Amino acid sequence: MTAPPAIELSAIDKSFGGVHAVRGVSLRVESGTITGIIGENGAGKSTLMSILFGLYHADAGEIRVEGVPLRIESPRDAIAHGIGMVHQHFMLIESFTVLENLVLGVEGGFLLSHGMARARAEVERLGREYGLSVDLDARVADLSVGEQQRVEILKVLLRGARILILDEPSAVLTPQETDRLFLVLATLRERGVTVVLITHKLREIMAVTDRVFVMRRGEVVAERRTADTGPQELAELMVGRKVRLQVDKAPAHPGPVMLRAGHLRLIDGRGVPLLDDLDLEVRAGEIVAIAGVSGNGQTELLQVLAGVRAPTSGSVTICGRRFDADDPGDPAGRRAIGLAHVPEDRLRQGLVAPFQAAETSILGYQDEPRFSPRYLLDRPAIGAHCRDLMERFDVRPRMPGLRSSQFSGGNQQKLVLAREMAHQPKVLLVGQPTRGVDIGAIEFIHRELVKARDRGCAVLVVSVELDEVLSLADRVLVMFAGRIVGEVEPARADERRLGLMMAGATA
Repeated sequence: MTAPPAIELSAIDKSFGGVHAVRGVSLRVESGTITGIIGENGAGKSTLMSILFGLYHADAGEIRVEGVPLRIESPRDAIAHGIGMVHQHFMLIESFTVLENLVLGVEGGFLLSHGMARARAEVERLGREYGLSVDLDARVADLSVGEQQRVEILKVLLRGARILILDEPSAVLTPQETDRLFLVLATLRERGVTVVLITHKLREIMAVTDRVFVMRRGEVVAERRTADTGPQELAELMVGRKVRLQVDKAPAHPGPVMLRAGHLRLIDGRGVPLLDDLDLEVRAGEIVAIAGVSGNGQTELLQVLAGVRAPTSGSVTICGRRFDADDPGDPAGRRAIGLAHVPEDRLRQGLVAPFQAAETSILGYQDEPRFSPRYLLDRPAIGAHCRDLMERFDVRPRMPGLRSSQFSGGNQQKLVLAREMAHQPKVLLVGQPTRGVDIGAIEFIHRELVKARDRGCAVLVVSVELDEVLSLADRVLVMFAGRIVGEVEPARADERRLGLMMAGATA
């Protein structure tokens, strides 16, 4: 008798107010396989898996797990039925040890009822069986990102998961950590665990999955055996048109230095150096990309360069104007001399979620006379400006009055990018330009950054996406522990070499 599928979703439907997020989706995931779900921002893939994990309730449809129809009311219900989910942002308490994190939430269950020694033995067995060994007595704060992810997977397995959902699992991993993750996923499959992978990285889909579902506008539009498809077809299925996967750009023609950091240091309140004697230069007409694992000073570097934070020592020179610890300036002053900044975290630093798109389109520039003559906001002028940006930067929907929070992540990113680039900056700082952004928007954003370079703008990009770094940059710098540890020509670089440098190893 044929075993039932691990997951069977039938006619799942879900709306949030006027947004129809999932439209009658049906799919089957066979037991002991790795299945990918891909789609543009807002395609419904995360919503669909959140319904399976009990974070949302479907408006209609049926869920069957291993042949049994279920009504999953909460994540606790999902866990009880063998479903676990590892989120993109880890749910760990950094001050706790690994073992304390693993048993957290099951203190009254079988683990602690038989003592921590038994819990330790069970975790060590799972670690050996699935290739997930980690120091159980280490504090989570002292672990690498890859080790923290292993803890999250162990936590799910410890609770008896037979179905594992991973949401963008390699977003903050080095290439070497991603390869180790792939080995773990292969081992899980060999042991009979069913894995569902939500990702926008087509390389991962091709490397590790058995089957892939493509979602667009809340519907499943295609299902493929991974062996029978390729990145180009999947990209076209996702966006409904042909997509260029490589950045199309001519050679750079660098001009004078427009941005310089000299002996830059930033010490936090605990005395920890976040930036450690850092030097860099960016010239007009070039894109310099900084590669590195998150948490190695890239965020702080952009903040200091943009004037959001003052350095402890050292200097920043922008368009010939020098700033240092005694005269740090501020973001408004730097905008006035030609610097624009697209922050890494668009939701916290790039926009105000309840604001209308029109208001977001002028944040930081609201005092310009065209937007606020006689110190009062000119709402019609601001609306017209926003509509123009939406047309030029393909922001959808074209609704200046819509709240910023109601746009997809990709369209929020394009709106912030449009606001900053509309002022023809001489220096452009861009943090994680395509984080959480779909294939179609990635293509557009890359094209706009190249246009800015070709106009003579000095562009500095920080990205954890090595494919993006290697295809977009004219020069690649690598950061580790608050320092620039090397410079690589993109034509001579590869992911292995960059990954070793990002991990602090000698290039």
